[in-house]
Amino acid sequence: MQDEVYRYNAERWEALVEADALFTRPMLDLDEEKARAYLGLERLGLPGDLAGRKVLCLAGGGGQQSAAFALLGADVTVFDISSGQLERDRSAAEHYGATVRTVQGDMRDLSALGGSSFELVWHPYSLTFVPDCRIVFREVAKVVGKGGHYYLMCANPFFSGLTHHSWNGAGYTLTQPYTDETTTSYPDQEWVYDRRPSGNRIREPREYRQTLSRMTNSLIREGFVLTFLSEVRGDYPGAEPGSWAHFTGVAPPWLEFVWQYRPGAPDSP
Repeated sequence: MQDEVYRYNAERWEALVEADALFTRPMLDLDEEKARAYLGLERLGLPGDLAGRKVLCLAGGGGQQSAAFALLGADVTVFDISSGQLERDRSAAEHYGATVRTVQGDMRDLSALGGSSFELVWHPYSLTFVPDCRIVFREVAKVVGKGGHYYLMCANPFFSGLTHHSWNGAGYTLTQPYTDETTTSYPDQEWVYDRRPSGNRIREPREYRQTLSRMTNSLIREGFVLTFLSEVRGDYPGAEPGSWAHFTGVAPPWLEFVWQYRPGAPDSP
Protein backbone atom coordinates (compact mmCIF):
# COMPACT_ATOMS: atom_id res chain seq x y z
CA MET A 1 0.00 0.00 0.00
CA GLN A 2 1.39 3.38 -0.99
CA ASP A 3 0.62 5.66 1.95
CA GLU A 4 1.49 9.33 2.35
CA VAL A 5 4.96 8.49 3.71
CA TYR A 6 5.67 6.43 0.60
CA ARG A 7 4.43 9.12 -1.76
CA TYR A 8 6.42 11.88 -0.06
CA ASN A 9 9.67 9.91 -0.19
CA ALA A 10 9.15 8.67 -3.76
CA GLU A 11 8.36 12.16 -5.10
CA ARG A 12 11.27 13.73 -3.27
CA TRP A 13 13.80 11.17 -4.52
CA GLU A 14 12.62 11.44 -8.10
CA ALA A 15 13.15 15.21 -7.80
CA LEU A 16 16.62 14.62 -6.35
CA VAL A 17 17.50 12.41 -9.32
CA GLU A 18 16.26 15.09 -11.69
CA ALA A 19 18.48 17.64 -9.90
CA ASP A 20 21.49 15.28 -10.04
CA ALA A 21 21.90 15.65 -6.28
CA LEU A 22 25.01 14.20 -4.67
CA PHE A 23 23.50 10.92 -3.43
CA THR A 24 21.96 10.13 -6.82
CA ARG A 25 25.19 10.07 -8.83
CA PRO A 26 26.58 6.68 -9.79
CA MET A 27 30.23 5.96 -9.07
CA LEU A 28 31.86 5.38 -12.44
CA ASP A 29 35.56 5.55 -11.53
CA LEU A 30 35.88 2.44 -9.36
CA ASP A 31 38.19 -0.51 -9.61
CA GLU A 32 38.37 -3.44 -7.18
CA GLU A 33 40.79 -1.65 -4.85
CA LYS A 34 38.72 1.53 -4.73
CA ALA A 35 35.51 -0.45 -4.28
CA ARG A 36 36.94 -2.32 -1.30
CA ALA A 37 38.21 0.89 0.30
CA TYR A 38 34.87 2.64 -0.30
CA LEU A 39 32.83 -0.09 1.40
CA GLY A 40 35.27 -0.50 4.31
CA LEU A 41 34.42 -4.14 4.92
CA GLU A 42 37.59 -4.83 6.92
CA ARG A 43 36.93 -1.88 9.24
CA LEU A 44 33.41 -3.17 9.84
CA GLY A 45 34.56 -6.71 10.56
CA LEU A 46 32.69 -8.09 7.56
CA PRO A 47 33.88 -10.91 5.28
CA GLY A 48 36.06 -9.52 2.51
CA ASP A 49 35.55 -12.34 0.01
CA LEU A 50 32.32 -11.42 -1.75
CA ALA A 51 32.62 -13.60 -4.84
CA GLY A 52 29.20 -15.14 -5.46
CA ARG A 53 27.75 -13.86 -2.16
CA LYS A 54 24.19 -12.54 -2.29
CA VAL A 55 24.05 -8.89 -1.26
CA LEU A 56 20.96 -6.71 -0.89
CA CYS A 57 21.41 -2.94 -1.12
CA LEU A 58 18.34 -1.89 0.84
CA ALA A 59 16.91 1.58 0.12
CA GLY A 60 20.32 2.24 -1.39
CA GLY A 61 19.81 3.02 -5.05
CA GLY A 62 21.88 5.42 -7.12
CA GLY A 63 24.67 3.26 -8.49
CA GLN A 64 27.19 3.64 -5.67
CA GLN A 65 27.21 0.65 -3.29
CA SER A 66 25.71 -1.68 -5.89
CA ALA A 67 28.54 -0.90 -8.30
CA ALA A 68 31.17 -1.48 -5.62
CA PHE A 69 29.70 -4.82 -4.57
CA ALA A 70 29.32 -5.96 -8.18
CA LEU A 71 32.98 -5.15 -8.89
CA LEU A 72 33.93 -7.39 -5.96
CA GLY A 73 32.00 -10.28 -7.48
CA ALA A 74 28.85 -10.21 -5.37
CA ASP A 75 25.41 -11.23 -6.62
CA VAL A 76 23.72 -7.84 -6.10
CA THR A 77 20.07 -6.90 -5.67
CA VAL A 78 19.06 -3.25 -5.18
CA PHE A 79 15.73 -2.43 -3.53
CA ASP A 80 14.70 1.23 -3.63
CA ILE A 81 11.62 3.46 -3.70
CA SER A 82 12.84 5.54 -6.66
CA SER A 83 12.70 4.35 -10.25
CA GLY A 84 15.23 7.05 -11.15
CA GLN A 85 17.69 5.80 -8.57
CA LEU A 86 17.31 2.22 -9.79
CA GLU A 87 17.95 3.35 -13.35
CA ARG A 88 21.27 4.74 -12.17
CA ASP A 89 22.14 1.37 -10.61
CA ARG A 90 21.47 -0.29 -13.95
CA SER A 91 23.55 2.35 -15.78
CA ALA A 92 26.46 1.85 -13.39
CA ALA A 93 26.29 -1.92 -13.78
CA GLU A 94 26.30 -1.58 -17.57
CA HIS A 95 29.29 0.77 -17.32
CA TYR A 96 31.26 -1.95 -15.52
CA GLY A 97 29.93 -4.84 -17.57
CA ALA A 98 28.22 -6.23 -14.47
CA THR A 99 24.70 -7.36 -13.69
CA VAL A 100 22.52 -6.16 -10.82
CA ARG A 101 18.91 -6.97 -10.07
CA THR A 102 16.72 -3.94 -9.31
CA VAL A 103 13.40 -4.01 -7.45
CA GLN A 104 11.22 -0.97 -6.73
CA GLY A 105 9.35 -0.82 -3.44
CA ASP A 106 9.00 0.32 0.17
CA MET A 107 11.54 -0.88 2.74
CA ARG A 108 8.58 -1.60 5.03
CA ASP A 109 7.47 -4.40 2.69
CA LEU A 110 10.08 -6.68 1.13
CA SER A 111 7.62 -9.27 -0.14
CA ALA A 112 8.58 -8.36 -3.73
CA LEU A 113 11.92 -10.07 -3.11
CA GLY A 114 10.07 -13.35 -3.21
CA GLY A 115 11.60 -15.01 -0.17
CA SER A 116 15.18 -14.42 -1.30
CA SER A 117 17.90 -15.03 1.29
CA PHE A 118 20.89 -12.70 1.44
CA GLU A 119 24.26 -13.11 3.14
CA LEU A 120 24.61 -9.35 3.55
CA VAL A 121 21.94 -6.65 3.74
CA TRP A 122 23.54 -3.23 3.23
CA HIS A 123 21.30 -0.41 4.46
CA PRO A 124 22.73 3.11 3.99
CA TYR A 125 21.13 6.26 5.41
CA SER A 126 17.35 5.97 4.91
CA LEU A 127 15.84 4.41 8.04
CA THR A 128 14.69 7.78 9.39
CA PHE A 129 12.48 8.34 6.35
CA VAL A 130 9.85 6.00 7.83
CA PRO A 131 8.08 6.40 11.20
CA ASP A 132 8.59 2.94 12.70
CA CYS A 133 11.92 1.13 12.35
CA ARG A 134 10.46 -2.04 13.87
CA ILE A 135 8.52 -2.76 10.67
CA VAL A 136 11.70 -2.49 8.61
CA PHE A 137 13.70 -4.75 10.93
CA ARG A 138 10.95 -7.37 10.82
CA GLU A 139 11.18 -7.36 7.04
CA VAL A 140 14.99 -7.54 7.06
CA ALA A 141 14.83 -10.62 9.30
CA LYS A 142 12.75 -12.33 6.61
CA VAL A 143 15.37 -11.89 3.88
CA VAL A 144 18.73 -12.29 5.63
CA GLY A 145 20.04 -15.82 5.94
CA LYS A 146 21.05 -17.34 9.27
CA GLY A 147 24.57 -16.16 10.04
CA GLY A 148 24.20 -13.32 7.55
CA HIS A 149 25.00 -9.70 8.33
CA TYR A 150 22.97 -6.50 8.38
CA TYR A 151 24.89 -3.25 7.95
CA LEU A 152 22.87 -0.22 9.04
CA MET A 153 23.84 3.44 8.81
CA CYS A 154 21.35 5.86 10.31
CA ALA A 155 20.93 9.18 12.06
CA ASN A 156 22.37 9.44 15.55
CA PRO A 157 19.05 9.70 17.39
CA PHE A 158 20.46 11.96 20.11
CA PHE A 159 21.10 14.70 17.55
CA SER A 160 18.23 14.02 15.14
CA GLY A 161 16.99 17.28 13.64
CA LEU A 162 20.05 19.22 14.81
CA THR A 163 22.31 20.87 12.22
CA HIS A 164 25.10 23.44 12.14
CA HIS A 165 22.40 26.09 11.79
CA SER A 166 21.57 25.42 15.47
CA TRP A 167 24.75 27.19 16.60
CA ASN A 168 23.87 29.81 19.27
CA GLY A 169 27.30 31.29 19.82
CA ALA A 170 28.26 28.80 22.52
CA GLY A 171 27.00 25.43 21.30
CA TYR A 172 24.34 23.54 19.37
CA THR A 173 21.02 23.64 21.15
CA LEU A 174 18.77 20.60 21.42
CA THR A 175 15.11 21.62 21.48
CA GLN A 176 13.07 18.60 20.39
CA PRO A 177 11.89 15.82 22.73
CA TYR A 178 13.80 12.54 22.65
CA THR A 179 10.86 10.34 21.67
CA ASP A 180 10.24 7.83 18.92
CA GLU A 181 8.73 9.15 15.71
CA THR A 182 9.34 12.82 16.48
CA THR A 183 9.17 14.44 13.03
CA THR A 184 12.02 16.64 11.89
CA SER A 185 12.52 18.59 8.69
CA TYR A 186 15.42 20.84 7.78
CA PRO A 187 17.14 22.04 4.60
CA ASP A 188 19.50 19.70 2.79
CA GLN A 189 23.15 20.58 3.24
CA GLU A 190 24.52 22.94 0.61
CA TRP A 191 26.96 20.37 -0.77
CA VAL A 192 24.10 18.06 -1.79
CA TYR A 193 23.22 20.45 -4.62
CA ASP A 194 26.55 21.47 -6.09
CA ARG A 195 25.05 20.70 -9.51
CA ARG A 196 21.47 21.70 -8.73
CA PRO A 197 19.61 23.41 -11.61
CA SER A 198 18.47 26.91 -10.72
CA GLY A 199 14.83 27.28 -9.73
CA ASN A 200 14.27 23.57 -9.11
CA ARG A 201 12.42 23.53 -5.78
CA ILE A 202 12.84 20.27 -3.89
CA ARG A 203 10.98 19.59 -0.70
CA GLU A 204 13.05 19.18 2.43
CA PRO A 205 13.62 15.69 3.84
CA ARG A 206 10.99 14.54 6.29
CA GLU A 207 12.57 12.35 8.95
CA TYR A 208 11.35 10.49 12.02
CA ARG A 209 13.46 9.96 15.12
CA GLN A 210 14.16 6.34 16.01
CA THR A 211 15.46 6.19 19.58
CA LEU A 212 18.50 4.05 20.26
CA SER A 213 16.55 1.82 22.63
CA ARG A 214 13.83 1.13 20.06
CA MET A 215 16.35 0.30 17.35
CA THR A 216 18.56 -1.88 19.51
CA ASN A 217 15.85 -3.80 21.33
CA SER A 218 13.86 -4.35 18.15
CA LEU A 219 16.83 -5.92 16.37
CA ILE A 220 17.64 -8.10 19.39
CA ARG A 221 14.04 -9.36 19.43
CA GLU A 222 14.31 -10.27 15.76
CA GLY A 223 17.34 -12.44 16.50
CA PHE A 224 20.20 -10.11 15.60
CA VAL A 225 23.44 -9.83 17.58
CA LEU A 226 25.49 -6.63 17.50
CA THR A 227 29.06 -7.08 16.23
CA PHE A 228 30.11 -3.50 15.45
CA LEU A 229 29.14 0.07 16.36
CA SER A 230 30.67 3.34 15.23
CA GLU A 231 29.73 6.97 15.83
CA VAL A 232 30.49 8.70 12.55
CA ARG A 233 31.95 12.13 13.20
CA GLY A 234 34.01 14.73 11.41
CA ASP A 235 37.63 15.54 12.20
CA TYR A 236 38.37 19.07 11.05
CA PRO A 237 40.73 20.84 13.48
CA GLY A 238 40.19 24.56 13.47
CA ALA A 239 36.77 24.39 11.80
CA GLU A 240 34.69 27.52 12.26
CA PRO A 241 31.96 27.18 14.93
CA GLY A 242 28.59 27.14 13.24
CA SER A 243 29.95 25.36 10.15
CA TRP A 244 29.00 21.85 9.10
CA ALA A 245 32.59 20.68 9.65
CA HIS A 246 32.62 21.96 13.23
CA PHE A 247 29.17 20.56 13.97
CA THR A 248 30.11 17.02 12.93
CA GLY A 249 33.01 17.03 15.40
CA VAL A 250 30.80 18.13 18.30
CA ALA A 251 27.61 16.17 17.61
CA PRO A 252 28.31 13.00 15.56
CA PRO A 253 25.36 12.98 13.16
CA TRP A 254 25.40 9.31 12.13
CA LEU A 255 25.75 5.82 13.56
CA GLU A 256 26.97 2.65 11.87
CA PHE A 257 25.99 -0.81 13.07
CA VAL A 258 26.78 -4.32 11.93
CA TRP A 259 24.40 -7.00 13.17
CA GLN A 260 24.60 -10.74 12.60
CA TYR A 261 21.43 -12.78 12.28
CA ARG A 262 21.57 -15.57 14.85
CA PRO A 263 17.98 -16.57 15.64
CA GLY A 264 17.81 -18.93 18.60
CA ALA A 265 21.46 -18.37 19.59
CA PRO A 266 22.26 -18.37 23.33
CA ASP A 267 23.00 -14.63 23.21
CA SER A 268 19.71 -13.76 21.48
CA PRO A 269 16.15 -14.36 22.69
